Amino acid sequence: MSHSKETFNNPILPGFYPDPSICRVGEDYYMVTSSFEYYPGVPLFHSKDLVHWQQLGHVLDRPSQLDLDGTPCSKGIYAATIRHHAGLFYMITTFVVSQTGARRNFYVTAEDPAGDWSDPVWLTDAPGIDTSFFFDDDGRAYVMANRVPPSGQQYPKHMEIWLQQFDIEGKRLIGEKYSLWDGALKNAHAQEGPHIYKKDGYYYLLIAEGGTGFTHAVTVARSISVTGPYESCKSNPILTHRHLGREYAITNVGHADLVESTAGEWWMVCLASRPYGGPYRNLGRETFLVPVEWEDGWPVVNPGKGVVELQSRRPNLPEHRFPAKPACDHFDSGELDDCWNFIRTPRGDFWSLTDRPGFLRLRLKPESIAQPVNPSFVGRRQQHMSFAARTVMEFTPGLDGEAAGVVLLQNHEYMLRFEYTKVRGSSLLRLVERKDGAEQILAAREWSGNKLYFKIEAEQQSYRFQYAALSGQWETLAEDVDGRLLSSDVAGGFVGAYLGLYATSSGMASDNFVDFDWFEYGGRER
Repeated sequence: MSHSKETFNNPILPGFYPDPSICRVGEDYYMVTSSFEYYPGVPLFHSKDLVHWQQLGHVLDRPSQLDLDGTPCSKGIYAATIRHHAGLFYMITTFVVSQTGARRNFYVTAEDPAGDWSDPVWLTDAPGIDTSFFFDDDGRAYVMANRVPPSGQQYPKHMEIWLQQFDIEGKRLIGEKYSLWDGALKNAHAQEGPHIYKKDGYYYLLIAEGGTGFTHAVTVARSISVTGPYESCKSNPILTHRHLGREYAITNVGHADLVESTAGEWWMVCLASRPYGGPYRNLGRETFLVPVEWEDGWPVVNPGKGVVELQSRRPNLPEHRFPAKPACDHFDSGELDDCWNFIRTPRGDFWSLTDRPGFLRLRLKPESIAQPVNPSFVGRRQQHMSFAARTVMEFTPGLDGEAAGVVLLQNHEYMLRFEYTKVRGSSLLRLVERKDGAEQILAAREWSGNKLYFKIEAEQQSYRFQYAALSGQWETLAEDVDGRLLSSDVAGGFVGAYLGLYATSSGMASDNFVDFDWFEYGGRER
């Protein structure tokens, strides 16, 4: 897609970065997104121009902040909100313990968002998900989230938004709980993602409705009192793509947050997806930017168009680019790059960048990536519809069941594993498709050797898997492999696809390990 000084390209955060929340401090903009069962939790970004973003790290990067043991796929850390008040950054979020278990709300603080954030402050009697802070100009603070209406649900996924005063010093909720909004539209459901803003004497309550899939939407209401009553905007939903069809270029738009720029412009960040190869969203829910103007006391999203665009007019801010990250990670640093994640909180001393400097070493754990556990896995998001990934590893499987390689992952039930393993005494290079928990070997051949190059190329939903004993001498193991099983539309859940390096001893103790010298990833949209 072309790029000029007048326009920018969406998404501003490509790949699995859902539920964006944004705040401005001076001339700096900060944004966080959801992270679910991945660790570290809550990726944190910084920008000067709203278009170019640099990751500062993660908010929840210590086990004392985030214990994801036993957390099911697509549970864990839900929508986070970031706000700044009186010299302190606040990040508040929901920890969804299990499918039916508690929703526990907590917040952490930091003076420097790039530094260490505090350990969690857990809120009691704070039901629901998608907690948010609002700091009023009279010094009072409030917390809001959603909940089942006290009078009961009148229809499926019927929720309401509640608000309660927050004692900043006492770090607790105080006073009465107010019901702010019990559905702006009669056909709306899954009311969630609330944020409050104050402008020109009105309090504006922005929420997400319709569920985070195809019928997702953004609606708004306003009041002269923070506790209500709120009146619904007559043009709600102020943003949705559900009327555009399932194969429109951008779908399931919703869950938004507003920010006013230093130039006095208003902008909205929101989540949306880019389906390809049909209504399939391997990239998950991504972060987009869209302009907002105010008419008659109400926000109008992208006036004259009313939709999120892949290319849009730039904010009236000086362009501020950050140094481009190299496509290849040579694992020469003492720390993993911010793009890398673990599945759940890493337990055990299973990875190292120092045992063999210049290599990422993964020790074989009995745990398997096909279980809802913390496997020996280090992965990064798929961020493009078409991409190429390459790596080289040194590994010899010693015992039956020992395996290492590259995995394309949606969750522990849906993946493609490109692995070197030993089965009944034979060393094999194979491609395994795991779909709905059932495994099928798509291709295999006997292999012997210690050093192995991998290459995976995706042309939209068509994947090719190649290997080599010597650099550049590629042989094809499988091609035209269907990638749609890596979409949440097939696999379910809320996360996007990952590419990762992994190792396992398949249930048995092992002293074996694998060394990866480098990992390269590059992509394009079409």
